[in-house]
Amino acid sequence: KDKRSRFWGVYKRVAEEHDGEFLERYTSDMDIVLVFSGLFSAVSTSFIVAMESNLSPDPSDTTNALLKQLVYIGLGNLAAAGPAPADPVSTWSPAAPTLWIQTIAYASLSMSLLAAFGAVLGKQW
Repeated sequence: KDKRSRFWGVYKRVAEEHDGEFLERYTSDMDIVLVFSGLFSAVSTSFIVAMESNLSPDPSDTTNALLKQLVYIGLGNLAAAGPAPADPVSTWSPAAPTLWIQTIAYASLSMSLLAAFGAVLGKQW
């Protein structure tokens, strides 16, 4: 055998060892990323669901306003009741910190799902 064929035989063996170690290391790293992003997505989703009620008005406020108007009408105090029912929902808006927190929570969930998607693509590649 000449020196070139021996060189390529040694190169092939060394390259296969290096590639095997590389693939094993990064496959286990992608498994860890998948587990972490899955757990983080679950926790993030539970926080988003818990905070979802802060983005809509409390229905008991409307009920209380309508009951208050009925009591005024029942007592004969039509001037205090007003000509039209007061709708507290029309003046309600979520607080700015609530919107920021929800935005950050949704962004973190999106990034976590994107990381999981990237790890799945890396494992399939």
